[in-house]
Amino acid sequence: MAFCGKCGSAVTDGVPFCPQCGAAVGAAAPAPVAITPVGTTGLQENVAGLLCYVLGWLTGLIFLLIDKRPFVRFHAAQSIVVFGALFVIRMIISFGILGSGFYAFLSLWSLISMLVSLLTLVLWIVLMVQAYQGKMFEVPIAAGIAKSIAGSTSV
Repeated sequence: MAFCGKCGSAVTDGVPFCPQCGAAVGAAAPAPVAITPVGTTGLQENVAGLLCYVLGWLTGLIFLLIDKRPFVRFHAAQSIVVFGALFVIRMIISFGILGSGFYAFLSLWSLISMLVSLLTLVLWIVLMVQAYQGKMFEVPIAAGIAKSIAGSTSV
């Protein structure tokens, strides 16, 4: 004698449905299969948002191309804008340091370079933490450009 999986009533062998509750008796229903939607990485949004910032503009570009969710696309675009601009600024500063000669470590260029490096580190940490917490932290100026790149006016 079998028992109903839903209500626990005794069910005679060979009967397809429980006489008490009407639930199907026999083989258990297969477990639902998780399907990753097309255009996503299979990661949770907050984790994908954090990963947009890990290697700066490079991971931002990768996630902008492979993930279609608005939250992830915004953070990917913001990563490209923020860290791309900081990368260009650091390249300009490094050419200034190279051009200032042997005493470059004492120059104004070195001080500016250290400040830009500190700003980069702070932004990197803050943006990753905010994305992981699921927040839409917007860097002034960069967020507007990022929204237009991500193709979304409100996220």
